[in-house]
Amino acid sequence: MNAVSATAPLPVDTLYRPRLARRRILGRLFAAVCLVLTLAGLGFLAVLLVQIVQAGWDRLDLAFLQRLPSFMNPERGGVRSALWGSIWLLATTTLTAVPLGVSAAVYLQEYARPSRLTRFIHLNIANLACVPSVVYGILGLAVFVRWMVLDRSVLAGGLTLALLVLPVIIIAAREALAAVPESIRHAAFALGATRWQVVRHHVLPSALPGIMTGVILSVSRAIGEAAPIFVVGAVAVVPYAPQDRFDPAGGISGTLAPLSARFTALPIQVFNWSGQPQAIFHELAAAGIIVLLALLLTMNAVAIGIRTWQLRNKTW
Repeated sequence: MNAVSATAPLPVDTLYRPRLARRRILGRLFAAVCLVLTLAGLGFLAVLLVQIVQAGWDRLDLAFLQRLPSFMNPERGGVRSALWGSIWLLATTTLTAVPLGVSAAVYLQEYARPSRLTRFIHLNIANLACVPSVVYGILGLAVFVRWMVLDRSVLAGGLTLALLVLPVIIIAAREALAAVPESIRHAAFALGATRWQVVRHHVLPSALPGIMTGVILSVSRAIGEAAPIFVVGAVAVVPYAPQDRFDPAGGISGTLAPLSARFTALPIQVFNWSGQPQAIFHELAAAGIIVLLALLLTMNAVAIGIRTWQLRNKTW
C-alpha cells in the first residue's frame, strides 16, 4: 500500500498552482508595462501636437491656404501649391492603387488555384510591403520618369506612391476576403449563382469594412511620405498649383495638364521650411503640419463614413 501511495499522482492543484500564480503575476506585469509604454507614447504625441499647435496656430488662416510659398516675404507665404499638389497626388494614388489592389486580391483569393506560383506571389507581395519607401522612389524614377517619359510630374509621383501602397492594399483585401465565412459562398453556389455573382453580391460587401481599413492605412502612409516623391522629382517651391498650369501661349494646356505639371507636396514643403534658420519658417512649418494632419483626418473620416454607410445599408 505504501508503494502504491508513493507512486500515486499528485493532485492537479498541487502541481499547477505555483505555475498559475507565477503566470498571473507575469501577465499582470506585462500588461502594466504595455500600459505604461502606451501612455508614454501617447504623452509624447500629445506634447508634440501641443507644441505644433502653439507654434503654428497664429499663422493658420484661410489666406495661408490660398497663398503661394515665398522665401523673399515669408510673412505672406502659404501652402496653396503644396496643398493642391498633395491632393492631386492623393487622388492619383487612390484611383490607381485601390482598383488594382482589390482586383489582385479578389483574383488571388477567389479565383487562383493553390500552387507554387500563387505561393510565390503571396510571398513576394508580403516582402514588397516591407521595402523602404525610398526604393520605390528609385523605381518610380527609373520606370515612370525615364522609361515611360512622364517627366517629373504629378502623374509620375502618384504612380510611384501607388506602387508603394499596393502591397499593403492587396494583403489587407485578401485578409478581409478570407475572413468571409465559406457558408456564404456555399449558400450562393447552391442557389445557382456564378462565381462572379457570389463575389460581387456577397463576398465583397461582407469584406468591404476590412478592405476600407486597409485602404485608409495605406493611403494615410502615402500622404505623409516624402522620400519617394522627392526622388521622383518633387521640388521644394513651385509657384503654381497643378491646376493653375498654363502653356506658353497663355491658355490652359489641356484637361490633363495638372497630371503633367511639376509639383510639390506638404511633406516636402514642411521639410524645406523646417530646415531654414529663421523662426518665421518654423512657424510656417508648424502651420503646414496642421494642414497635413487636417487633410489626413478628413480623408480618414470620409473613408470611415463610407464604411459605416455600407454596414448600415448592406448594399454594394
